[in-house]
Amino acid sequence: MRTQVGIVGAGPAGLMLSHLLHLRGIDSVVIECRSRDHIERRVRAGVLEQGSVDLLHAAGLGDRLSREGARHEGIELRFAGAAYRVPMTELTGRAITVYGQQEVVKDLVAARIASGGRIVFEVDDVSLHGLDSEAPLIRFRHDGREVELHCDFVAGCDGSHGVSRSSVPEGVLTTYERGYPFAWLGVLAAAPPAVEELVYAHHERGFALYSLRSPEISRLYLQVDPAEDLDRWPDERIWSELRTRLETVPGWTVNTGPILEKSITPMRSLVVEPMRWQRLFLAGDAVHIVPPTGAKGMNLALADVALLGAAFADWYAHGRTELLDDYSPTALRRVWRAQHFSWWMTSMLHRLDGHDPYEARLQLSTLRYLATSRSYATSLAENYVGLPDV
Repeated sequence: MRTQVGIVGAGPAGLMLSHLLHLRGIDSVVIECRSRDHIERRVRAGVLEQGSVDLLHAAGLGDRLSREGARHEGIELRFAGAAYRVPMTELTGRAITVYGQQEVVKDLVAARIASGGRIVFEVDDVSLHGLDSEAPLIRFRHDGREVELHCDFVAGCDGSHGVSRSSVPEGVLTTYERGYPFAWLGVLAAAPPAVEELVYAHHERGFALYSLRSPEISRLYLQVDPAEDLDRWPDERIWSELRTRLETVPGWTVNTGPILEKSITPMRSLVVEPMRWQRLFLAGDAVHIVPPTGAKGMNLALADVALLGAAFADWYAHGRTELLDDYSPTALRRVWRAQHFSWWMTSMLHRLDGHDPYEARLQLSTLRYLATSRSYATSLAENYVGLPDV
């Protein structure tokens, strides 16, 4: 096989990059180890920044997003028995849209197939070769056959456990990482949301988040120990703990219903620099991971490939390398801003290791400052809806 840009990974980053390249007349092939059904059903992030929404519309992918996405102009913080709304649109002129990552993936897959794009699902034994030459090569197996994909560039969009990052020679990359002493127990429930906007709750028993996916489906999270066993969390216990942490405002109750899915996700922060080596360009979770508190993961991936698509287009149209050379430092400025914001939100809202009463008082002081300072609330809002340029 031959293409211009070989893309490893059919998540939001890889699929969006392939679509953006198509719009510029650049050929690409996407390879993915999982099935189409798997990636379209996998429940992940659900909050799109204003810039991500604008990118999807500009790429011709906004029809279903406009019909089914829920625009939110604020979020609610609950702490110390009170609630405070951060009016994001009033403070910034921008908003977020709740639209699941799997829905973005569905839209992208459909668009690529409709335009004749090549996505090869269920591949294995993927390996990258010649990344430091002008003729990179991706080898993989598909349907029992050995396949070679020749290309000009390789885009590694295959997450933190993929082959792309590990294909860079030892000593080239620097990893910055932080682990957190807690995880999220996430549930998808067939229960009409009892809120119109996301609710972030600080509680002495631990953090909780009330989100939503549709008028009939709620998405909820509880802070738990990373070693927690899901079998110890029957539905009744989950609903009881959600009520304890969320029903802190008089007259308000959690809507319950059958739990459709449940999982435990450890939390960590990770950045790998640089995001390029020779003809390999890394994007999305392959080079950065954030705790989900700040809702930045999918948005960072989309921002990465928006830069990368423009850089490839400039190279193919004019032979210029400036945007390719600037890709990593430019992307990393946004990545580190999102890292700090996600760390700050996480540290402010979660019960920290050791239950230090001093730390708990600092958290409450920060939350009260947010509730009383328009400037501080504006800083949160600017970061949450997404900064246009960083």
